[in-house]
Amino acid sequence: MRPASQKWGYIRIMTGTILGGILGFYVMHRLESNYKERMNESLRNYEAELRRKKDERLNEFDESSKF
Repeated sequence: MRPASQKWGYIRIMTGTILGGILGFYVMHRLESNYKERMNESLRNYEAELRRKKDERLNEFDESSKF
């Protein structure tokens, strides 16, 4: 039979491992979600910039063809 202190030691190790895994999963999930949202915002800004440049080129072409 194991002494009580050894039994509680095993319980503490198992509990710490499980809680540490849950905490690690939560932190990585939050980091991934924030990163993904930042990349989506960056992509939206990039696409808006491309559209703006395209519209400027079309306007320049239209203005030059009028003369």
